[in-house]
Amino acid sequence: MERIQGLHHITAVAGDPQRNLDFYHHVLGQRLVKTTVNFDDPGTYHLYYADAVGTPGTNITFFPWKHMKRGVRGNGEVAVTSYAIPAGALATWRERLASFDVPVREVERYGVTVLSFSDPDGMGLELEPTDAPGAIQLWSGSGIPDEHAIRGFFGATLFIDSIARLEPLLVGIMGYTRGVQAGNRVRYHAGSSDVGSTLDLVERPGAPMAGFGSGSVHHIAFRTVDDAEQVEYLEALAAAGYSVSPVRDRQYFHSIYFREPNGVLFEVATDAPGFLIDEPIETLGTSLKLPSWFEAQRAAIEARLPKLVIPD
Repeated sequence: MERIQGLHHITAVAGDPQRNLDFYHHVLGQRLVKTTVNFDDPGTYHLYYADAVGTPGTNITFFPWKHMKRGVRGNGEVAVTSYAIPAGALATWRERLASFDVPVREVERYGVTVLSFSDPDGMGLELEPTDAPGAIQLWSGSGIPDEHAIRGFFGATLFIDSIARLEPLLVGIMGYTRGVQAGNRVRYHAGSSDVGSTLDLVERPGAPMAGFGSGSVHHIAFRTVDDAEQVEYLEALAAAGYSVSPVRDRQYFHSIYFREPNGVLFEVATDAPGFLIDEPIETLGTSLKLPSWFEAQRAAIEARLPKLVIPD
């Protein structure tokens, strides 16, 4: 069983779907690579934003429930999603976010200046400069010069009650290695130096638990190479006493789910088959894609979904 290579995707909850699309497409320059539905609630969109082709480690996805109340930050959740930007792009992004009236804080962390801000629903985001390479395909339609464009995920920050309860899973089963520590924050590294290889744990004993709502992360997904390796993880997790879901077909990858000891919902997802199985690269994300088991309900599903202005 190979070590986890890093993040596969992060799935969150949004409010208004058009506002969500406008922010991630126009402000952050991410491509809408798939427009589909929540497989457990097909009257709700599932929107995927990523690089040009949806490379694992670049995907942030949303279930937009327009009338859901705002979430409250707390323990037991992914509190911040961090994108990687080129080391020399900090000033450009500071100016770009200001031009869209997005308030930004500068945070010094491990000797690096990081830009911290929120999306329209209050989801915590960061841009972290790095020289680390990332095997992604930049999207030419972003309107952002390649030398400044987002390079997929840098990582994520979890607010938890106890690092000691999570570390046996993270290190002992998933293969992360423990890195530097600053106060109550400890950084861990996945089994590769590719995108999304960093995970920060912030220990906050006794702090209130998060209140789920718009702007909250639903789950964080980690990469595994293929179906066979995913089954190895399922068996290892079950043997360690975790309540793991059966393998679920998410059309573009296969998934298993379980909660780590502090309450964060984890997923282990396969890289394959990817987002090009049902539409060509030229038109990714521009039409509603449904799994075969929902096709007979397409007319009813389309009637329930709010209309989106999807960029070319």
